[in-house]
Amino acid sequence: MNPKRILVVGAGHVGLYAALRLSKKLSSREAEVIVVDPQPHMTYQPFLPEAAAGNISPRHSVVPLRRELRKCKVVAGAVTKIEHDRKVATVQPIIGPTREISYDHVIVAPGSVSRTLPIPGLHEHGIGFKTIGEAIYLRNHVLDRLDVAAATPDPDVRQRSLTFVFVGGGYAGIEALAEMEDMARDALRYYPELKPEEMRWVLVEATQRVLPEVDRDMGAYTVQELLKRNMDIRLDTRLESCVDGVVKLSDGDSFSTDTIVWTAGVKPSPMLDATDFPRDQRRRVTCLPTLQVVDGDKVVEGAWSAGDCAAVPDLTGPPGAYCSPSAQHAVRQAARMADNIREVIRGREPVNYHHKHAGSVASLGLHKGVAQVYGVKMTGWPAWFMHRTYHMSRIPSFNRKVRVVADWSLAFFLKREVVALGQLHDPREEFAEASQPVGAPRV
Repeated sequence: MNPKRILVVGAGHVGLYAALRLSKKLSSREAEVIVVDPQPHMTYQPFLPEAAAGNISPRHSVVPLRRELRKCKVVAGAVTKIEHDRKVATVQPIIGPTREISYDHVIVAPGSVSRTLPIPGLHEHGIGFKTIGEAIYLRNHVLDRLDVAAATPDPDVRQRSLTFVFVGGGYAGIEALAEMEDMARDALRYYPELKPEEMRWVLVEATQRVLPEVDRDMGAYTVQELLKRNMDIRLDTRLESCVDGVVKLSDGDSFSTDTIVWTAGVKPSPMLDATDFPRDQRRRVTCLPTLQVVDGDKVVEGAWSAGDCAAVPDLTGPPGAYCSPSAQHAVRQAARMADNIREVIRGREPVNYHHKHAGSVASLGLHKGVAQVYGVKMTGWPAWFMHRTYHMSRIPSFNRKVRVVADWSLAFFLKREVVALGQLHDPREEFAEASQPVGAPRV
């Protein structure tokens, strides 16, 4: 028989793990797996805070697709449209004309993007924290602000440079805030002009608690630990404006800053708007517990989805509950989905995804953390060690595991790197100034 063609849209947690498992579980006679993603790598997002803080090399928090998916066909491009009625996806390669790829099964896993609000000034002055590029930029930006503060004689510029605002008190926001403050505090040993108390780190959270994935007492512990580090924690507070870098909060406070990091949640990728798949009120693809796409009571044959962009019923929760958009669910859903596609190709019935959320772990900086796993609560060094151990075990490939452990081991003997490489973000500027367009008058 002809092999079935499986198209994987997106190579994030779901796409990479599903493609990898399919390539191992199905022979080339049974299936051909095609993975489409504009990036040549998968970003292991739980390591972004450590990559930004310099605890691990940014390259070690990403997984090269072509190295890991050697039995799959990798297409560097973006899916711009899916017509499932025809079982055809339109792909825009990184260069060249668009092309159509037909398929028998499609895995819709484009992931999510930052969920923003129409706040004046946010588009011009904010930055997200979902990609390795954003993590590297934030690291360089924070260290650059320390250089500016140390060099300027203007007290207003100094205060503005040393004020760092993070919006969103979930895991991404808390870990990014804690790791970046930890890095900046380490860096100050090389800045005799600056004092730690001059830095102002502000967390703005619209609800009355942080880390909603854990119990309230663990969230309260996290707030107390951050307060001990002289951070400014604003709960039940909203960002109302940041025009020209002037932050205005709903509690009436106002101040200037050069750094506004937006981590206030995610929403399904807008790429889904160019598909004919059914969506729920939150714009997620509607799914059965088997990870099959469902339209009302009708299964959409050959269509599968999981992860941040999918509404997957949580069979371990109360009726109507859905799986949270976490890496823990995404990785396990990918494995279940790959196995289910194999079963369907071989003429058997798919199995429901059933996983009780094991808990959560978070880093609060070097040797500091909070964890709640299977009801067991830990704080401090044990929680930090569990955080590192868990995520080291989950990042794909032995290569990356070894490199991450090597980075951590070297950190016990070598001091953290705290140099900014700001020219990475505009590498042609110096050359453009030194050179002249052909025909331009000589200066």
